[in-house]
Amino acid sequence: MKKITVITPMNNSSKHIIECLESAINQTYKNLEIIVIDDASKDNSLELVKNIKDNRIRVIELKENVGAGMARNKGIEAATGDYICFLDSDDYWVLDKIERQVKFMEENNYTFIYGGYDYLRNGKRKKAKVPKYVNYKQLLKNHTVFTSTVMLNMEHLKKEDILMPDLRRGQDYGTWWSILKKGITAHAITDTIAIYRVGEKSLSSNKFKATNRTWNLFKREELNIFKRLFYFSCYSFNAVKRRIF
Repeated sequence: MKKITVITPMNNSSKHIIECLESAINQTYKNLEIIVIDDASKDNSLELVKNIKDNRIRVIELKENVGAGMARNKGIEAATGDYICFLDSDDYWVLDKIERQVKFMEENNYTFIYGGYDYLRNGKRKKAKVPKYVNYKQLLKNHTVFTSTVMLNMEHLKKEDILMPDLRRGQDYGTWWSILKKGITAHAITDTIAIYRVGEKSLSSNKFKATNRTWNLFKREELNIFKRLFYFSCYSFNAVKRRIF
């Protein structure tokens, strides 16, 4: 039975961290290690996690805030699982998420899988449409791989392959692109396996920042200006189409 590492970074996450971790603890698939990286929280997140009675949970405490990507890297370095997956502290999983993904991974000997998810905003849920598979160029056009649905096969990858770049935002896509550039295709269970909680920080007030961040990510990929404009226009169109309620 494969061992699955769940990596959850948190920073001032007291509002949702219990629901998040319970969705991992209560999975139908039980062979888990759950690594929670406290990114210098100033609320009672850490206390809440330490009060959970489950010996599969390991806590890493960071003294200084380093951001989600670098916190995830601490979890990756500590991971001992055959497969690694990610669960952000605002999100939660359906209870057979890991069981279904492990079966999907093993039956097809995949390296990188992801899945369908629902947006949760103001108490309303809407399913995000995800493609059955994406390669590097396709993922540049459509940022449809949601971090809390990703599972990586560490029998095919090395830890250095999946360490995230030192960016405050967009580190996950920098990592997915890096993996797919090796000629790997990511495959999906298109049914909903995770819920993405859209908070105020994800709404229109930060659209300019998101746009600027994505442009800089394309620049970091060393795409020439014409390719950058092409992929950025595709990204923008797909982002609007995906998020409209």
